[in-house]
Amino acid sequence: MEDKFEHFFSENNFDFQEPHSGHLERFERKLNQPKKVQRTSWKWLSVAASVVLLLGFWLGNNHQKNQIELAKSNPSVEEIQNYFVATINSELKTIESNRSLETETIIEEALNDLEDLEENYIILTTKLSLTTDRKKIIKAMIRNYEDRLEILDNLLLEIDQIKNPKIIENEIYI
Repeated sequence: MEDKFEHFFSENNFDFQEPHSGHLERFERKLNQPKKVQRTSWKWLSVAASVVLLLGFWLGNNHQKNQIELAKSNPSVEEIQNYFVATINSELKTIESNRSLETETIIEEALNDLEDLEENYIILTTKLSLTTDRKKIIKAMIRNYEDRLEILDNLLLEIDQIKNPKIIENEIYI
């Protein structure tokens, strides 16, 4: 058995030298130092909020371009479209003013849902210029606006529940 140990130690180069003087004291000093409390950096959250704002502006700009196309296709729909756009923009402003750490996740989810609806709307706009059955496509576009409003309304309710949990618990919905 001793031959195996001798053979192992002779084949491997182990450092058998003593550490430099004062090594033990430096080691104990480092062990006894108070731990530095690492504060959570919220920089990533500010970056995420900036990205969301840019996404919101992009969606808004895209949405305005698509609004014009719908209004051009059927001027009688313009008034309805203007109502939806104004209401959506108003609710988006309200949501942005209520953005906080507690509401960040649900706002992100709702904005992703709105982005999906925006992509669907773009497809409908393309179909509108290609089809002769414009009435069906326009109804689908209006339903798209209604879906967006429903998402935003639900989001505002969730934000209210987060900000005022006791008020919402005592309310009765009919």
